[in-house]
Amino acid sequence: MPGRGWLVASADHRGSGVATLLLAEAERLVAGSGAGRAWLSVVDGNTRARRFYERCGWVDDGPFDYAAEVSGGTITVPVRRYVKTL
Repeated sequence: MPGRGWLVASADHRGSGVATLLLAEAERLVAGSGAGRAWLSVVDGNTRARRFYERCGWVDDGPFDYAAEVSGGTITVPVRRYVKTL
C-alpha cells in the first residue's frame, strides 16, 4: 500500500527554497519505491501552492473530495489532485 504523509513548509520560510528541497526529496523517495506515479492534493483556493506544484512539473488531474481525518471521524474537503510520473 502506498504511503501517505504531509509535507509543509512554514510561512516564515516562503521564498527560501526549503519547499523545493523538501518536494524534491519526497519525489526521490517515491521514485525509489517503484511507485512510478505520485499524487498530492491541494485546496482549490490555494493558488500559491498550485502554482508552485505546476512549476515543479506536477499536473492538475481535476477535483475530488478528500476525506480528512478529524477527531471522531472524517470531514469532506474539496481539493484538486495533482499527479506526476516519477
